[in-house]
Amino acid sequence: MKLLITGADGFIGRNLSLVIDEHPDHTALPITRASIVSDLSDAVRAADAVIHLAGINRPEDPAEFMTGNGDYTALLCEQLMAAGRALPVIFASSIQAERDNPYGASKRAAEAHLTDYAAATGAGVAIYRLPNVFGKWSRPYYNSAVATFCHSIARGLPVEIHDPAAEIRLAYIDDVIDGWLRALPEIAPGVTFPMVEPVYQTTVGDLAAQIEAFRDVRDTLVIERVGTGLVRALYATFMSHVPPESFGYPIPAHSDPRGTFVEMLKTADSGQFSYFTAHPGVTRGGHYHHSKTEKFLVIRGTARFRFRHMLTGETVERTSEGERPEIVETIPGWTHDITNIGDDEMIVMLWANEQFDRARPDTFACPV
Repeated sequence: MKLLITGADGFIGRNLSLVIDEHPDHTALPITRASIVSDLSDAVRAADAVIHLAGINRPEDPAEFMTGNGDYTALLCEQLMAAGRALPVIFASSIQAERDNPYGASKRAAEAHLTDYAAATGAGVAIYRLPNVFGKWSRPYYNSAVATFCHSIARGLPVEIHDPAAEIRLAYIDDVIDGWLRALPEIAPGVTFPMVEPVYQTTVGDLAAQIEAFRDVRDTLVIERVGTGLVRALYATFMSHVPPESFGYPIPAHSDPRGTFVEMLKTADSGQFSYFTAHPGVTRGGHYHHSKTEKFLVIRGTARFRFRHMLTGETVERTSEGERPEIVETIPGWTHDITNIGDDEMIVMLWANEQFDRARPDTFACPV
């Protein structure tokens, strides 16, 4: 499909245009602030569908709300009808359309123009009254509190919160775009008001605290649960606001005559990741655990692992090489060590199923 995108240079438009570029069956026809009426007219005649994003939400003069939202939508509808096109339209409206303020009134006016267009042409119009949309490339102090908090906290700047308990509804940019592209071929004639999914609900105070926790990972090395849901989406957004000069950060390295040990990342409830080096002939370990387990992966060099059962005395030995990747696990109740039996420095990656607790290390020295 050829998709006419108004507001293609805005936050949502830039994300949408990139996704469309990834689809060989879709082509974007962008209309931006720099476009003139003839550009819009040409795009209308070439398009198969319209995703209408253009609008104003933070003008210097409140009168610009109606100009940028209501009047521009009227122009779009006039161009569609003048060209005799009954194209399906997705419109990015706002939950503010339900409220009695200048912005909400301008969005309702835009919805009314699209309703008239649908009635006159039989086209399908899907009006999405969006909550606060957030994600990469969102503008701080403009698009949403999420963008402002991410931008400020990533730079060590203070954030201003008037009411920490104030509730906020959020939709993630990737979810919005995915929902639109799936819905576009199935828009029925007439006007509908579908919802984006999922919509997350939180408070301004909790939002700021979560983003601050992302910042603190660089000091504590303890990562938040960033794999699913709102926290995953917020983490991606926070990372997109990290300035280029801060793409990397140092972490402590603990060195002694045996080699170096470095902790990389810790999780709240699934252990931690680290790596260590060992010079030729060096043996590390020589201890057992009651509950802790570990996974070792030799990245470079040749390692000899030795195990001895603490009750039966049974012994196990195995060799692992960086050229043949394998995981070697330590087992509760077996004392174990690892020796570099190669000629070069050995590098080993390590995952432990729990964070190291100096008060209760569950690590007891015992030669194999």
